[in-house]
This record gives sequence, C-alpha cells and structure tokens, in this order.
Amino acid sequence: MNIAYALKNVNLIHGDSNRHLQSGMTILVNEQGLIENIAPDHGLTIPSHYTTIDLTGKYVMPGLINAHVHLFADGKPLTLSVSEGLLDFAYHRILDTRFGRNVLKKRMKRNALTALHAGVTTMRSVGEFFYTDVRLREEINRGEWVGPNLLVSGFFLSVTGGHGAPYLALVGDSPWEMRKNVRMNVQNGVDWIKICVTGGVTDAKTVGEAGRLQMTVEEVAAVCGEAHKIGMKVAAHVESTEGVRVALLGGVDTIEHGAEMDDEIIHLYKNNPNALDGYTAVIPTLQAAYPAASLDPSVTKLSATVKENARLVYDSMLKGVKQAIDNGITIGIGNDAAMSYVSHYDMWRELDHYLRQTNLTNKQVIDMVTRTNAKILGVDDVTGTLDVGKHADLIIMEHNPLEHIKALSNIAMVMVKGKLIQSPVVPRIKEVDDVLNSVWQPVD
Repeated sequence: MNIAYALKNVNLIHGDSNRHLQSGMTILVNEQGLIENIAPDHGLTIPSHYTTIDLTGKYVMPGLINAHVHLFADGKPLTLSVSEGLLDFAYHRILDTRFGRNVLKKRMKRNALTALHAGVTTMRSVGEFFYTDVRLREEINRGEWVGPNLLVSGFFLSVTGGHGAPYLALVGDSPWEMRKNVRMNVQNGVDWIKICVTGGVTDAKTVGEAGRLQMTVEEVAAVCGEAHKIGMKVAAHVESTEGVRVALLGGVDTIEHGAEMDDEIIHLYKNNPNALDGYTAVIPTLQAAYPAASLDPSVTKLSATVKENARLVYDSMLKGVKQAIDNGITIGIGNDAAMSYVSHYDMWRELDHYLRQTNLTNKQVIDMVTRTNAKILGVDDVTGTLDVGKHADLIIMEHNPLEHIKALSNIAMVMVKGKLIQSPVVPRIKEVDDVLNSVWQPVD
C-alpha cells in the first residue's frame, strides 16, 4: 500500500509560467499518489496518518518531462565508424538473441532509472529495438518497479536505406506499406508513431545526407491518417527545411530536431489542419547536435563527415528555435538522451542552451519542460503542473532553479505518482561530464 505524504513548508514552483513562486506551502499527497491539497502551512490541517516531511528552505516543482529520448544507450561517445558487415553481425548474432535482448532490456531499465533519479518523471521514448520500451512501460504500470511515466513508440518507420534502417526501423516504400507498419506498431502496444522523414547525423555517409528527404508527402500522410484515426499522434525526425515542409503537409504532430523556417512553414506549424490537434509542435534537441558540431574530432572520435553534418543541423535547428520563439510556435523540450555526450541525467544542459541562445527566462524554460511538454504529449490532465487532482510527479531541490538552472543537476528527492525516492542515486559518466564541462559552463 502506498504512503500518504505531507510535504511541509516548501517553496512551490507550479510549472506554469503564469503563476509565481509561493513560499511556506504544504502539499498533501494521498495513498493513490494524487495531489489532494495545496495550501499555506498555517491554513492546512495534516491528517494524522500522513507522513510529514519538513522541507523548509527547499524548492518543489513538477518533475521534468523529457520529450525526446532513447533508452538503448546512455550517452557514452560512439565512434559511428563501424562497417556495415560488423553492424549486421552484431545485430543478428548478438543483439537479436535471447541473451542480447535481456542485456538490452537491463540497460534500458538502468537508463530509465537514471533519468528518474535525476528528476525526469515522464519521458517519451522515440525509437527502440524489439518493443523493449513497451515491455518496460507495462512492468512499471503493473507496479513491478518504480519507474518514470513512459510513452513509447517502438521501432522507427523509415524507408529502404533511410534513417535507422534496417536495424532500428520498420521499412516501407509506399503509402500502403507505411500504413501496414503503423498497424504493426499499434498491434505491439506503442503510444506514439515515430517516422524518419529525412536522413540523420548518426548514419549519414556524406555531407548533407543528414537532412536529405527520404519520405514523400503521400507516405507521411498515410502514416498520419492511419495513426490519427485511432487518436494516436505522430512524431517526425526531420533535419532540413524541406523535410519540415513535407512532414507538416503530411500532418505530423511533432517535428523532432527541426530546421530553419519560411513563411509557409511558420503558418503550418501554427495552423495545421492535418495534425490531430490542429497545430504542430517543434521539439529541438540542441544538446544532441552541439557536442559533435563544436568539439574537435580528436575529442569526439567522430569523422569529419559526422562533424560537418552535425554543424549544419545544429546551425539550422538553432535558427528554427529562434523563429519558433518569435512566431509563437509551440516548443517542447527533449535532449535526445542516448546520443554521444547526451546522458539521461543532464536535462538542465538542454534548458541552459535556451537561456544562452535566446531571450527566454528560467521561468519560461521550466514551463516548457513541464506544462508545455505535458500538453504536447497529451498527458497534461494528469501531470506537468502541481495541481490538486494530478499525479504527484515532482522534484525537490536545495536551490532555486528560477535563479540558477543548474539547480536541476542536483535533485534532493523525487516523487513519481506519489512514490518517494528520498535519496536519489545518479551514476554519472565522468568522460562525458569532463568534456562538456570544459566547453559549456552554465549561463548563470
């Protein structure tokens, strides 16, 4: 049976940029893991069976939501220079075996727990092997272990030779093949559909291939039509302006990564009749492209082709971010955890990118990584802000993230659906932290 908690005397950050920080507040969390009441300490009677935790001086806010993650890797640098023959051998003879799948599942569970202990209470996984993400979500939902709220998409949908193909993707080359692959993912229990409209940095073999168009408007529209008819949303990997246009015309619900925009694209983001909610959000992943784009290849061990593709994608993505802000386009936060130098515990770095590169405030980026992300992912009725009736998904910090965003790098306690982790343990990757700390100090 769950424990009911009274979190007493907190500095409360609601997660909604329209509301101010409130001091001296108490949050009551009932046995069902829901927020039962929020009120000033002096005006609230705590029921006798509640476990009271005095958090004087500490800051409480909604748990972070990472809208773009992969659980199959942990952020340690990859060389990305393995031959096709070796990749094929590793996939079929190692990964796609009972032993390999068990190892993969353990690694994915470990990465999910790392994220949770670092304050990520909800995550959307946008591309994994063998529907292992579906199985982890079901274990968490059955209460077999305390994990984050997981939204999962299983395999990518890609084209022959496309991004993620053939190992991480279901491959199709026509609208009807795309519909079939949507149905296959739905049959296997996914929450989202993830498609690859253009090439990507990680598997591009020539400069410019990362953003090269791979899907047609007709193929994207078939995916969206098939998903939307059952109320399921579609996320699109896109790394070029023309790719964004094709994805938007096809009706996708989120653009992952993104690129520089023109007037037609700006209009389609805000008014997209083919998207499920009538608009499309963009979820840039600045932290994923930044290390490869900015660091010397002698440090990253990446090829000149990967570095140049990363630079092109990062520069265009950053222009798109600034255009989205200027034009009131909905922006979500995701860091592409699992990519080289992007761990599952450093979401604060993604937020720091926005503070460094735009005029957004701490309060605004915290809203984006909580309330806005929840709305984009369709879970704002249960999480994303601290309000009565919602799940008690929250984090507790010693310092104020409204003043210093790096306060999010050191979480004192985490609660997910009312289950309290009083002493979070985050296994850090020294080789990743040392490199990032040498080139990217927080703005505040």
